[in-house]
Amino acid sequence: MVDIGSAFAVSGAQQGLFAPYKVATFANIPAGQADPGGLWANDYGGYISIGCNASKIKVCPTTFADLLNPVYKGQIALDGNPTQANAAFSGVFAASLANGGTLSNIQPGLDFFSKLQKLGNYNPVQATQATVEQGTTPITIDWDYLNAGYASAFKSKGINWVVNVPTDGVYASYYNQAINKWAPHPAAARLWEEFLYSTEGQNDFLGGFARPVEYQALKTAGTLDEAANAQLPTVSGTTTFPTQAQITSAKATIAAGWTKAIGG
Repeated sequence: MVDIGSAFAVSGAQQGLFAPYKVATFANIPAGQADPGGLWANDYGGYISIGCNASKIKVCPTTFADLLNPVYKGQIALDGNPTQANAAFSGVFAASLANGGTLSNIQPGLDFFSKLQKLGNYNPVQATQATVEQGTTPITIDWDYLNAGYASAFKSKGINWVVNVPTDGVYASYYNQAINKWAPHPAAARLWEEFLYSTEGQNDFLGGFARPVEYQALKTAGTLDEAANAQLPTVSGTTTFPTQAQITSAKATIAAGWTKAIGG
């Protein structure tokens, strides 16, 4: 089996790389988050968030608009280069939505980071748990499950890592499961899928600060791990997911404009 991003799930299905299979709980997967024929399905995901070292930053930003405050000079980092890393690409997408962009127009996200660069707020260092712990990247734009994981890991180190999902740029993305069409042990792959989409498997994702695709179904059934759920950052507003065509277009825009945006 494979665990892949949405773009690869769609293209892989189009190329005939996957074997169709619907787990027993397939009906619990929300509409639009699985291939109708069972070629792929979302499994876990998260929201773009703003992580902040409250032990060093007096007032942590909670929105993209806040990030334009000159007080954050040299402190705001992405998890990689958006032309190469999905987390960083998604951060630019969220920034676009916060600044008048749409899923069909990511340009406002580039313009936003250009402003951050000109203000001196943007830090080109790739944010990781190590750079956060070292104090190099005290504010990071990253998936909420990664930032929430940092918060948990830092508690014993005296670092108060605060995580907020920005209300002005709500953007989510999920990873996907699919079965290799030529899997040498296809029954084993299907058994693994059944575990991942079981109550236990879905709650295991939640225990890692990720949001399981069957979240609402578990919540309704009363089988959601509420202790793990309480550790997730709060999300306000609804989320829509970009189509493959919109992702392809956005990536082309980023590839053509990122260097100019942060270099000018």
